[in-house]
Amino acid sequence: MANNEPASLRRIKIIPTGILVIGAIYCLIPVAWVFVAASKAPNELFNSFTFAPGSGLVHNFKALFAFSDGVYGKWALNSLLYSGVGGALSTLISAAAGYAMAKFNFVLGRVFLFTLLGGLLIPGITLAIPQYLLMSDLNLAGTRLAVLLPVLITPFGIYLCKVYADGAVQQEALEAARIDGASEWRIFRSIAMPLMLPGMVTVFLLQFVGIWNNFLLPYIMLSDSSTFPLTVGLNSLLERGSGSPSLYSLAIIGAAVAIIPLVALVLFLQRYWRLDLIAGGVKG
Repeated sequence: MANNEPASLRRIKIIPTGILVIGAIYCLIPVAWVFVAASKAPNELFNSFTFAPGSGLVHNFKALFAFSDGVYGKWALNSLLYSGVGGALSTLISAAAGYAMAKFNFVLGRVFLFTLLGGLLIPGITLAIPQYLLMSDLNLAGTRLAVLLPVLITPFGIYLCKVYADGAVQQEALEAARIDGASEWRIFRSIAMPLMLPGMVTVFLLQFVGIWNNFLLPYIMLSDSSTFPLTVGLNSLLERGSGSPSLYSLAIIGAAVAIIPLVALVLFLQRYWRLDLIAGGVKG
């Protein structure tokens, strides 16, 4: 079929495509550099072409997991604990709160909504010091709970679940369940949660990635290297790299390995991942 679009319109459509391609290249170049640099031996890291593969990949990989009695594995498990448990609990809390805000009329409901929207405007970095002082008063500073507790409630996750519940969960289904004698908890668990699953997976992925990549909060809260996540642990390698340049290679391959779980998680959950909440909003 012949393309009847004017040439000027086709040229205009090329512009956003070109911008997206440039943006993708801009984001992927650092990732590509990390994986290439991870293959270089310490003596090759600063003495060879930036994107030329090296010969030290296997050596670096073995050295990474042998370093300091396998501390990298402990950091990885800590990151998995903080991200997995924190992301799962945060998703459940966000789903319950978002569902309640979407489907129940209660006093000061609009005040809560606007307060929630206001919370979206507050950068998380501004809360790190107050959170540390609070955890210190509770004698939790330096423990894993000091990293887990602040990430359990996220305004963005609650708002995302509210928007999704507004469109995906039909009021008629809830009323029918109430007539049949179902409790509110059973309605939420058996009706609302399955319908909200794509939105909940989105919240979980965003929370998991955000916690996995979080540096400032655990950096402030933790002092024992055995409780460090990958971000803080790799930073400690970089700080010591000036005295021992071989640690730079360990930090780089450690960063490359840390990317793999995120990619695997996204690929595994992509069938449920929905950022287009409009699709939920037009049902019924």
